[in-house]
Amino acid sequence: MSSPHNEPIPRAALIGAAVLIATAFGAAAYGRLNANAAAGVETQQVALLASRDLIFRDGADGSVQVIDAQGDQVVFVAAPGTNGFIRGVMRGMARHREMRDIGAAAPFRLTMYANGRLSLTDPETDRTIELNAFGADNRDAFARLLVGA
Repeated sequence: MSSPHNEPIPRAALIGAAVLIATAFGAAAYGRLNANAAAGVETQQVALLASRDLIFRDGADGSVQVIDAQGDQVVFVAAPGTNGFIRGVMRGMARHREMRDIGAAAPFRLTMYANGRLSLTDPETDRTIELNAFGADNRDAFARLLVGA
């Protein structure tokens, strides 16, 4: 009786496995390249609806003041213990600035595009957060800051 371990693997099976692996890698690479290209095209072709430069300052009472960088006017105050999404996003953005020894004085840019996309960009670190990814309620928390822009 022969052992199955001593029998050679059929050449057709080896070729089939190699073709399958090559196809999987090729499809993954193609998808990744097209996804990156599509994201770049979308950013370039979608019209800008509104943009506002905002400064976020912590108040002594635990509030967060949102200030229009152009007019230096307070446009929103997040009372202590409220607006957790805004606070969380801004903590993350501030952490990136701290890691690079960048102060809090420079404004962030909030941008709304014609396709409904809303993004928050830190021009100092080139970090952008796509706010639509966090759901309608969280997106709307930032969208309200564009009113009057």
